[in-house]
Amino acid sequence: MKAYQTIGLYRLATAALVAAAIITQLVYGIQNISGFSVPNFFSFFTIESNVIGAVVFAIIGVAALQKRSIERLAYLRGAATLYMTITGVVYVLLLSNADVQTPLPWVNLTLHYIFPVIILVDWLLDNPKQTIRFKRALVWLIFPLLYGIYSLVRGTSTGWYPYPFLNVDVLGITEVLVNSLFISIFGVLAVGSIVGLAKLDEGKRR
Repeated sequence: MKAYQTIGLYRLATAALVAAAIITQLVYGIQNISGFSVPNFFSFFTIESNVIGAVVFAIIGVAALQKRSIERLAYLRGAATLYMTITGVVYVLLLSNADVQTPLPWVNLTLHYIFPVIILVDWLLDNPKQTIRFKRALVWLIFPLLYGIYSLVRGTSTGWYPYPFLNVDVLGITEVLVNSLFISIFGVLAVGSIVGLAKLDEGKRR
């Protein structure tokens, strides 16, 4: 099997695994969890970031099989890599002992550990050839910012917050804003790291 075929198939297989994990968790929740809410399920950053990552992996997987360039998708790949990095790091540091509606071990492993690592390794091993600009890459943070605003506004009206560190009713608005600030700082640093890895690879090519 040729290299481009291997790359394409592993990306598609990864996307399929993530999709299967999300669907399995959704069906399990509907059938087995009392009071399970589909809108709440899709209001988790974990689910949203994994959906984005899986779609991107499916697109670049097909492109690899067809031997088409994915350079025009470099910023989209970077965004997906950032979101999955945030998902993995925040989960490990803040949520590994919290109830985040992933009671199935293999689903939890896939969404919080396996895919974040795979998508970052994919970025490292198949780095974009074009220069990734840090200032332009900061646009990646718009989605997490909007997600935070959405979570707080929706939580105010429903009384439900996706993560403990966003729960205004328990922590108060001041602590939630401080938590959000630290996560935002981490997001900026993560963008810098992802861009830096691309520049490092660019330097080696030169």
